[in-house]
Amino acid sequence: MSDNRNTILAVILSGFVLIAWQYFYNVPQMEKQREVQRQAEVQKPAAPGATPGAAPGTSASPAPGAPAADAPVASREAVLASGPRIKIDTPRVTGSIALKGARIDDLALVQFRETVDPKSPAVVLLSPSGTAEPYYAEFLWLTANGSSVKTPNGETVWQQEGSNSLSPTSPVTLKYDNGQGLIFRRTIAIDDRYLFTVKDEVNNLGSAPVTLYPFGLISRGGKPPVSGYAILHEGPIGYLGEHGLQEYTYKNIDEAKTSTGGNSRGVVFSKVTNGWLGITDKYWATALLPDTDATLETARFTTGDKRYQADYMLGGQTIPIGGTAVASGRLFAGAKEAAVVGLNFPLVGFGGYNKQLGLNHFDLLIDWGHFYFITKPMFLALDWFYRLVGNFGIAILLVTVIVKLLFFPLANKSYASMAKMKSVQPQLAALKERYPDDRVKQQQEMMEIYKKEKINPIAGCLPVALQIPVFFSLYKVLFITIEMRHAPFFGWIKDLSAPDPTNLFTLFGLIPFDPIALLGPHIGAYLVMGIWPIIMGITMWVQMKLNPAPPDPTQKMIFDWMPLIFTFMLAGFPAGLVIYWAWNNTLSVLQQSFIMRKNGVKVELFDNLKSTFQKKSVTTETKKAT
Repeated sequence: MSDNRNTILAVILSGFVLIAWQYFYNVPQMEKQREVQRQAEVQKPAAPGATPGAAPGTSASPAPGAPAADAPVASREAVLASGPRIKIDTPRVTGSIALKGARIDDLALVQFRETVDPKSPAVVLLSPSGTAEPYYAEFLWLTANGSSVKTPNGETVWQQEGSNSLSPTSPVTLKYDNGQGLIFRRTIAIDDRYLFTVKDEVNNLGSAPVTLYPFGLISRGGKPPVSGYAILHEGPIGYLGEHGLQEYTYKNIDEAKTSTGGNSRGVVFSKVTNGWLGITDKYWATALLPDTDATLETARFTTGDKRYQADYMLGGQTIPIGGTAVASGRLFAGAKEAAVVGLNFPLVGFGGYNKQLGLNHFDLLIDWGHFYFITKPMFLALDWFYRLVGNFGIAILLVTVIVKLLFFPLANKSYASMAKMKSVQPQLAALKERYPDDRVKQQQEMMEIYKKEKINPIAGCLPVALQIPVFFSLYKVLFITIEMRHAPFFGWIKDLSAPDPTNLFTLFGLIPFDPIALLGPHIGAYLVMGIWPIIMGITMWVQMKLNPAPPDPTQKMIFDWMPLIFTFMLAGFPAGLVIYWAWNNTLSVLQQSFIMRKNGVKVELFDNLKSTFQKKSVTTETKKAT
């Protein structure tokens, strides 16, 4: 009775934990994601490539490149149409550069869409100042405090030399004369992926030497939406030389106490060599990539005036009369594709920009996590099979087979031990009848049986333990990698990184409304169940029927209900993960059935099914004969 009471108490506590997790974590996250999607649909970003400009009435704040806190907010279309621009046109991105401020502030990723519908709008990454969510990059020249030298800022209107658009084969050149003898010339180039290269030259035709400091920034206004999951970093990020990887949430920057000038505060690093910094989302990112041999006087993550900023400043260059100063900068603005960003792993992996530019751990822009030694090989295996078969869903099935083969010997030993445990079930039942009130004696005799039959009682845990790292790595890969975003499988699965869109309670689309929606999100969220979760639950039930039944009735009841509990739990997980679990269960059932028959143990489930079909067949034949 005491054991049964403890078991029941454990079940109740476990159920409480599951309900609390669903109520306080999963449901709020689902509502947050719905709100983000709703806002994206309402905003309806303008088509890239229009001839937009900076918003009228905006002005530069004391911090370089920052929009004024009280700047008027206009629609993206209006802002983009308000001033002269240079069109950006490449196979992967389109947009424009504002001549006012020479900002890279209008960029859309044409190969990625907002939804699985290929006709939906392209994902917009950068937007100009004056919109609801400004997000742009800017390169400047700063002067020492107290200097009267005029340098270009966010209000400066540059002149284009020539009239061509920016493309991988045609850079653009901008010019600005400050009227004090300094001629600024900027050449902007772009490759066929997501890398902008900016080369600045300053000619001093004045009457005195001038000292200027190259400065680069990424500014993002508003409160950026985040997924809110602990396994994914979103926000300011950088690898700053000997300081290593630096990751901050927006909340971290909000709570920073270090003043960086004016009403801005944040985190400041000094004398950084071989570093990069930027802002990352789940699938997209912007990053400043200074020359790897350059020493950054400062590298900062700041907030102020309702914006977040990542910036760096190089050492000052004194330009003599008749002399020239040169500075170069690079900007990554695009999708975090592993083959583009780079993926470091022994013997295999992708070079990407990380290797091409000799960057310092730029592959960490993708959050592979602390268990990268598991998640990276998982992604590489999936990507290799995808390139072979052209479908990530099939790649998941093939990787599962490979994993099963790798652990085949260990799983065989485990299943063999479980088969022996099932064969001695009658002996264990006899012990309960022989010593009904002596639990100690039951345990002693049971251990003697295990010892005699060479049974490891914990061997049954091995198959589950082996699945844990695989399950986690696949979940991580499905969640963080853009390659899995909108990756279809077959039929109704259009996105392996999203939950199965079908629902049992709408009869999988036959009912035009969702009955469980009437129960509200906090209750209805528990009941959503797609086709693949149901398939997974069935395969799990079959596998558990092959295992030895627990001798305790209460424990047996728990194990009987476990497939149903897991079906509801995994219904909200990515479809690719549920497909993996169902397929892995199926392979385990086949392997375990074979081992059981090899050890002379009857597989009652299959034998009963076979007997049932035979009886139906005989009945059918008898009716035909009659």
